[in-house]
Amino acid sequence: MKQFLTLLFAVVALLPATAQMRPNLDINVEQVRKLQLAQLAISQLYVDSVDQKKLVEDAINGILEKLDPHSSYSTPEQTKKLNEPLEGNFEGIGVQFNILEDTLVVMQTVTKGPSEKVGILSGDRIINVDGTVIAGVKMERDSIMSLLRGPKGTKVKLGITRRGVPNTMYFTVTRDKIPVNTLGAAYMLAPGIGYIQLDRFGATSGKEVKDAISKLKKAGMKDLIFDLENNGGGYLGAAFEVASQFLNEGDLVVYTEGRSQPRQTFTAQGGGLFKNGRLIVLVNEYSASASEIVSGAIQDHDRGLVVGRRTFGKGLVQRPIDLPDGSMIRLTTSHYYTPSGRCIQKPYEKGKKEEYSQDLEKRYTHGELLHKDSIRLDSAKVYTTLKEGRKVYGGGAIMPDVFVPLDTTMYSKFYIAIRRHNLFNNAVLRYIDGRRAELKKQYKRFDDFEQHFEVPEEVVTQIIEEAKKKKVEPKDDAELQATLPDIRFTLKSLIAYDVWDRNEYFRIINTKSRTLKAALKELRENPDIPTAAR
Repeated sequence: MKQFLTLLFAVVALLPATAQMRPNLDINVEQVRKLQLAQLAISQLYVDSVDQKKLVEDAINGILEKLDPHSSYSTPEQTKKLNEPLEGNFEGIGVQFNILEDTLVVMQTVTKGPSEKVGILSGDRIINVDGTVIAGVKMERDSIMSLLRGPKGTKVKLGITRRGVPNTMYFTVTRDKIPVNTLGAAYMLAPGIGYIQLDRFGATSGKEVKDAISKLKKAGMKDLIFDLENNGGGYLGAAFEVASQFLNEGDLVVYTEGRSQPRQTFTAQGGGLFKNGRLIVLVNEYSASASEIVSGAIQDHDRGLVVGRRTFGKGLVQRPIDLPDGSMIRLTTSHYYTPSGRCIQKPYEKGKKEEYSQDLEKRYTHGELLHKDSIRLDSAKVYTTLKEGRKVYGGGAIMPDVFVPLDTTMYSKFYIAIRRHNLFNNAVLRYIDGRRAELKKQYKRFDDFEQHFEVPEEVVTQIIEEAKKKKVEPKDDAELQATLPDIRFTLKSLIAYDVWDRNEYFRIINTKSRTLKAALKELRENPDIPTAAR
């Protein structure tokens, strides 16, 4: 034992003295060596065997948990999963699918993607992948995806059953890059008024938004409602690319600054397609990070109105630090500041992530989501917008110009329970299966579907019966009758998504959006909405 400890101390003593090589860094070498010594001692001397990989991961997580709420560690698998939605593509077979009764059903194939090229169709059931049975075995969704995805150029053999074909069909698909769009919808909401909804800020968001603006302008768009509700953010670069579509070249979009990070500014690029025209940005309590950068820049430059509820308040900048095994630390290094100088980050206490995560619940309890007067603004942090000198408040998050309360009476408890048990998706899959071509033929234009399609009563009855099996029932007939219109509305929107795409889904659900209605009211009644970047 004595010999081992002597050797252990000798090994640690040989570790590089980083601070001596880089005297400008605030590193305590003794503490670094102390941590390394602890890991070596536990690995070699602890009474039971230990998983050294887990030991190190637990140590990293333990350190990060004592810092801010957004510094985090992810394993190689988690890192890949986190990055894919933002990078603009992944490598796979190119299908959208859902699970119906333990069987993978293809909802849509990606246009010109690998699966479409070999002849796979919507409604096909994939029952095995390279000989591995995936149907009827209750395989986790992530496990199925790991079988379907793989490096570009690799091949996978799929066993497929299709309605009207007696035997299993086999297709060999060559995996390829599959685009991941971040834009949810772009369509003309009313004569002269366009609508764009962005899910997140990814590598392709700038181009997607630019293309959508171009398309809508050709369709006659004069004014735009830009929907960032529930958009949790993403890449900083995407945020100033999107903001550049609305601001003048050189306008400040955001700046970052931290203890060891000098101030870095990001300004609008030239060539923005919507610098002229009235603009409204929709936000809510789930709009965060890059969404707050864009909405804050629009507000500070008096370019348009922000409508909705106070945003999340994530103004901490994470720098990705790649580790040798593919894992990653996302370490907070700076704060985001809007052009007027407001720090976007809401207050927090280090090491109290649980308390931080309950902030939105506290907002609801305090009445902030329901009543504008309940919002606590920091009177010590008052700023002014850059063109008109309007008052805006710091202290975290973006406060909208027009407040829209949360609608707490929209759905009954019975409806919410049905949704929680995923009964809507299952009912739609059963109804759509084998009817896609028939519906497309009957409703050649989506407008025809939107105006004339009614959900068959047997589908509604099926949902209620399935809910009853799970002991989910309305408290009385009054609640049932109040819930039925919402059941039909949700089913119709999901059928539209399945037969067409998310654009058509939003066209239906937006007819009930309070925030969107408030934005339309502003466009019709408020003469003070800016008409151009100034």
